[in-house]
Amino acid sequence: MSSRKWFWGAENGSTSKVDERTGLLGKANGVAPQESRWQIAKKILSFLGPGFVVSVGYVDPGNWATGLEAGAKYQYELLSIILLANLMAMLLQHLAVRLGILGEIDLAAATRKHLKSPWIWVPMWLLAEVAIIACDLAEVIGGAIALKLLFGVPVVLGILITMVDVLLFLSGIGSRGFRPLELVVVVLVAIVGGCFGIEVWLAKPEYPSIFRGMFLPDFSIFQEQHALFVSLGIIGATVMPHNLYLHSGIVQHRLGMEPPREAVKLATWDSSIALFLAFLVNASILITAAAGLSSVNSITSLEDAAGLLGNALGPSAGVLFALALLASGQSSTISGTLAGQIVFEGFVRLPISPWKRRLITRTLAVAPALFVVMLYGEQKVNEMLLWSQTVLSVQLPFAIIPLVIFTADQNFVGEDNIAPKVLTMVGWTIALVLIALNMWMLIVQFGFGVEVM
Repeated sequence: MSSRKWFWGAENGSTSKVDERTGLLGKANGVAPQESRWQIAKKILSFLGPGFVVSVGYVDPGNWATGLEAGAKYQYELLSIILLANLMAMLLQHLAVRLGILGEIDLAAATRKHLKSPWIWVPMWLLAEVAIIACDLAEVIGGAIALKLLFGVPVVLGILITMVDVLLFLSGIGSRGFRPLELVVVVLVAIVGGCFGIEVWLAKPEYPSIFRGMFLPDFSIFQEQHALFVSLGIIGATVMPHNLYLHSGIVQHRLGMEPPREAVKLATWDSSIALFLAFLVNASILITAAAGLSSVNSITSLEDAAGLLGNALGPSAGVLFALALLASGQSSTISGTLAGQIVFEGFVRLPISPWKRRLITRTLAVAPALFVVMLYGEQKVNEMLLWSQTVLSVQLPFAIIPLVIFTADQNFVGEDNIAPKVLTMVGWTIALVLIALNMWMLIVQFGFGVEVM
């Protein structure tokens, strides 16, 4: 396990040899230990944190672009896609937890270890970097728009400001260790969730329509190519490939606190709770757009969405939207920095400080954002956001397939810790379905010249 002292704190080393017979679900001398609910709750609370750091990637500005587009154009019909994507995310993050705790290795390092030839692992590394840059592009744009909405800062200047804001934040908070960073992220996610909870209350949505859209979807809608494009964007924005690298790395911060198998259960509780809250946020974004922006039919930009929500639901709705957007961008940038650090160190096997990682990724994300805004104007920003999320969806199988393979390989997790066959089968199913949908989308978009936008 590589040394990442900036966010690991002191080096943990290997998992401590805690007696596997004791613990939350273990046995001692054939008798299950009796633990109070408070003791169980304390154990779960001690593991809360990494899942929330991962979850911010599920509520980043890219999710907003796809969720607002889906709600405005298709009302509640694509809520089922958000639910499906969230369930997929829970399973995949569980596999990432298994690899990190039972294998004591992150996905990037495992991929490099398994794919010894540079002709194979270098393209895999570059694809992972592209996914992180695509994610960061959404955060750059979201943060710049939030600054414009709240303080009137021009988008171009806001993009440049995003070059330095998180560098200062990371140097201030991140140097204090990983736990304070987790708490800051939880606060930022709570701000996003609270803002959209109020938005839904103001929007007064049709609750029967929410139920039908989530559990009884109209599959005929997917005959429309744009609906498929937006759906893939939702999946790409929800199940983000860099989160699989991130989670398998930062969960190792909990090594030695409990026996490995029990640690997997507790870490899975952590990620499942966090992802359920992320699901509520993403569903709230779509529901708000469906209830408040249905007459618009399509969203041209996040800025327009804030204005339209303010007109439809009152001025406070626009302010809440902008505040949540700023908190979302800042929190997502933190998780993106950590993911980039894990990916670079795992594949290249060279340590890199967070501020250098932040500078590299953000520079590569800022360049296309500035180019598009300056050449085509701010009206193209939302289209760029949608495309960035589709890039993430295309990259997903390249992260999922190795993850499924490694968690079912005794060379990585040990013979007794291989993932159950049902999890492996579902993981393969998710990967194959995504590959098929992505190929379909690419053929439609580029093979026949059919416009999905």
